[in-house]
Amino acid sequence: MRLTIRRRAGRRAALLAVGAMTAGLLLTAPQQATAGPPNLLSNPGFETAGPAGSDMPSCWSKSGWGDNDFTFATVAQAHTGTKAMKVSLTRRVDGDRKALVTENSTCAPTVTPGRQYDLSAWYKSDTPDVSVTVFRRDTTAGWQYWTDLQNPPVSAGWARTEVRTPAVPPNTDKIAWGLSVYGVGTLTTDDYALEEVGAVPPQPVCSGTAEECAKGKWEVIPAKNPVRSMHAVVLKNSKVLLIAGSGNDIAQFDAGTFTSAVYNPATGTFKTIPTPVDMFCAGHVQLADGRVLVMSGNKGYPSADGKIGYQGLKDSYVFDPATEAYTRTNDMNGGHWYPSATILGNGDVISFGGLKEDSTGNVTAEKFSAAQNKWLPMNEVNQTWSYWGLYPSMILMQDGRLFYSGSHTFGNGTPGTGASIYDYDANTVTDVPGLRNKDQRDESASVLLPPAQDQRVLTIGGGNNETNPAANRITDIIDLKKPSPGYTAGPDLPQGLVDTGPGKRPQTGAEGKMYVSAVLLPDGKVLETGGGLHDRADPVFETSFFDPTTNTYQPGLATDPIPRTYHSASFLMPDGRVMSVGDNPGNGTYNHNVSIYTPPYLFKGARPQITSVIDTQWVYGDTQRITVNRPVAKAELIRPAAVTHSSDPNQRFVDLPMTVDGNNIDLNVTSNPNLAPPGWYMLFAVDANGVPSIATWVHLGGPSALAATQEQPSAHEHSFADKLGPAKQNPAERDSAPVAPGVAGCDRHYGTVNVCVPTRFPAEVKETSKARCDWLASHQYPKRLKVNGSDPLRLDPDRDGYAC
Repeated sequence: MRLTIRRRAGRRAALLAVGAMTAGLLLTAPQQATAGPPNLLSNPGFETAGPAGSDMPSCWSKSGWGDNDFTFATVAQAHTGTKAMKVSLTRRVDGDRKALVTENSTCAPTVTPGRQYDLSAWYKSDTPDVSVTVFRRDTTAGWQYWTDLQNPPVSAGWARTEVRTPAVPPNTDKIAWGLSVYGVGTLTTDDYALEEVGAVPPQPVCSGTAEECAKGKWEVIPAKNPVRSMHAVVLKNSKVLLIAGSGNDIAQFDAGTFTSAVYNPATGTFKTIPTPVDMFCAGHVQLADGRVLVMSGNKGYPSADGKIGYQGLKDSYVFDPATEAYTRTNDMNGGHWYPSATILGNGDVISFGGLKEDSTGNVTAEKFSAAQNKWLPMNEVNQTWSYWGLYPSMILMQDGRLFYSGSHTFGNGTPGTGASIYDYDANTVTDVPGLRNKDQRDESASVLLPPAQDQRVLTIGGGNNETNPAANRITDIIDLKKPSPGYTAGPDLPQGLVDTGPGKRPQTGAEGKMYVSAVLLPDGKVLETGGGLHDRADPVFETSFFDPTTNTYQPGLATDPIPRTYHSASFLMPDGRVMSVGDNPGNGTYNHNVSIYTPPYLFKGARPQITSVIDTQWVYGDTQRITVNRPVAKAELIRPAAVTHSSDPNQRFVDLPMTVDGNNIDLNVTSNPNLAPPGWYMLFAVDANGVPSIATWVHLGGPSALAATQEQPSAHEHSFADKLGPAKQNPAERDSAPVAPGVAGCDRHYGTVNVCVPTRFPAEVKETSKARCDWLASHQYPKRLKVNGSDPLRLDPDRDGYAC
């Protein structure tokens, strides 16, 4: 599973075809940057010797890490002048070696936060395993790894590589950089340059009201969602698949009426799609070819007396955006109601957790083979016999391992610290520390922060649907690049208004939200919106931005006028707006209104445009050229949403380092498919004010790339989560894990199965019949709920067989 793909040494054929028209613009010999002041580096060509006794030139240091054999040498075969630097690796297990600008106040150039810099060097290499590696000095934390920007191709003769940095992060005063060798081979470099991009971007001009420019704008569209959608998938043709199945409606289930819909943003219309089985609370993921794999679903609702819980299906289907129809695959090995679904670097899909056909917890891992287009037999899939819960958030790490963030839906989580790393190849589970309130992270959201190369995960809010406390406002952040990663406390969620039945009031104290949505935006921020204070009740009206560069929230944004709690979803559209659907509170109703959020960046004047993309079929490690109509600050790939119940573990924002020459931009595509699993992505170009273009769809990977799969060194990883504690002992082989039939937090003694009377009422509700009945009435539960058997909550004091 630890998989990478060696980058292709040459440009794509489509790019080469325009060589005659763009002479001098090829990556191996780009034009000198025309903007910015002179070279900010000292001794850029190694001509000045170091101090007496030093074997490195002035202002250059030997750098690197890992288990490898290497040599550094100052040689006479220079690009210009008399000296160049030669670094060779003759044996490599892991790590890299590089000549690095010396990290001190004299040699490392001073930079300005928010500005961008062009880095360039001349080089010769006989290995494709080279990257441009940048470090930064934080004014508080000191020197630290920043990012890898580019993988220059093999070149027997002198070639020039150039790349533009992202905007320098806050609290950074200096940077240092060099070309890293992370595979066996030799790299010779000379004539380094670091130049500040000189043009200061114009200030944005507000094109809306002052409030819209500061807070954005929500609109409820005229058309209503025709189905009670529980799942939302943005398709490669910009349409949206909304899956309901029975829609948490037992009458529809008994009638065999299962539905989906496709929304077309271009026309604002919905099309209802025949749906073969009850995909209510299934799992879903986008395959490399853009089809949607939908696994499991609902075989049966709980019994009226609550003795039998939800039951999972074995069934599996793929939805084809071209035909807008479902086709059956082979069955999974068992039922998985509420399963995880994570695409791997080779295009396979791995799935964990959920409930089996008999309502017990499923402890078997399932693997869908992209090559064979089928679910593999259980004996061909590594098994730890671990129970991961319902919709466990399993995020693919850059080395192919999986990070279980601690987010899930229903239940008290898993034993241990609440978060862990799963190594499929070694078949080991290792806990990681630091997740606060681990047993109150039900219905929390976890997201791989932008850019994916930073390998940081944010976990937001949550509660506990069994004990039903007020949802918390805790956020925790983990940096998976660290040798021994652990969560650290993030900023508290901003608070808004909450409707607890009598009407809206400001949140107070530690009140937060569960069922929150977290959406990656093209400007690099995270939109958090929606959610409720208690399980399936008390919607919170609050929206904010989380900024990964500062680890802070921007509160006070415009709020969705529609409540969005249980069975809601929010997701990014290719035009840069966010769509929100659904709300299914415990009283059994469903909100069919659809909201669209226009972020403030779309009120900052004209948008940049991607005017041409030479090739929309991209290969790992390749360089792709785009043309824009005006300067942009960054470009990225964002994987389209496949979200349900606050969970979308495949959501990711992949930075594309840029080489800029006017309006022509060469984009360096990651060579690591674990950072960007194969499939269709939205390509955005974003200007210095954070204003994004409309996305262009591009396909990454594909059969030609995957056919070349082989074990190769991956791009710079540092000591990437390689000093974890001891792995846990896997459970013995078993059929399932016990799960209480009431895991969904509903007392089935009252009403129909799609009505969820809470097993535990919120703490502020007195334990009396009147107080509980008043709470149900204020939350618009049906009157005179039928009592099924006994009356454990004492809701039927006159014993007429009906509650309240």
